[in-house]
Amino acid sequence: MEDVLDVYRRSYDLKRPVICLDETNRQLTLEIRPSTPAAPGSPKRVDYEYKRNGVVNLFMMFAPLEAKRYVRVSDHRKRVDFAACIQELVDVHYPDAERIVLVMDNLNTHSLGSLYEAFEPAEAKRLASKLEIHYTPKHGSWLNMAEIEIGVLSRQALSGYVETKADMISRIAAWQSDRNAAQATVDWRFTTQDARIRLKRLYPKI
Repeated sequence: MEDVLDVYRRSYDLKRPVICLDETNRQLTLEIRPSTPAAPGSPKRVDYEYKRNGVVNLFMMFAPLEAKRYVRVSDHRKRVDFAACIQELVDVHYPDAERIVLVMDNLNTHSLGSLYEAFEPAEAKRLASKLEIHYTPKHGSWLNMAEIEIGVLSRQALSGYVETKADMISRIAAWQSDRNAAQATVDWRFTTQDARIRLKRLYPKI
């Protein structure tokens, strides 16, 4: 826990950006009956009966010190999908970084082994050498700021029916663009000293 909190105290470094990564899945749903649009004096009416239309996975890559986030939508949440996300992070978003300081939970797919499963050894090693990984502790995913961003995304852009993957990508792209333009970020205030006081019960007794 203190390892992650120490990462959050670092100053911005263009060559070593701090990235919080998390993922979640979302159900695609089709409306059985069309919603009734809002009108003066009458709220929008939505029928709660729907039809399932598949599931997509969302990778949230959040750079708190830059107030930027990038969301990748995939069909699955397998090792190869995580590896593709890392490749995008390294080659598309931070090609000039010497090392990406990556905060994430220890889900079984969130490992360097996933890179070797998805790519040839030389490519896997190239990507792995770009990462400085800091895992949140077990039952401590709340320490990952990307989890907060996923919550914001869900409330602001995904609260209604999302019928197709294309619709999901479109909504997320618009949300991402607006939130990045507004330079919205997380005001993280929980420190190592706070942890030692408030979570004292979690520390080993010597």
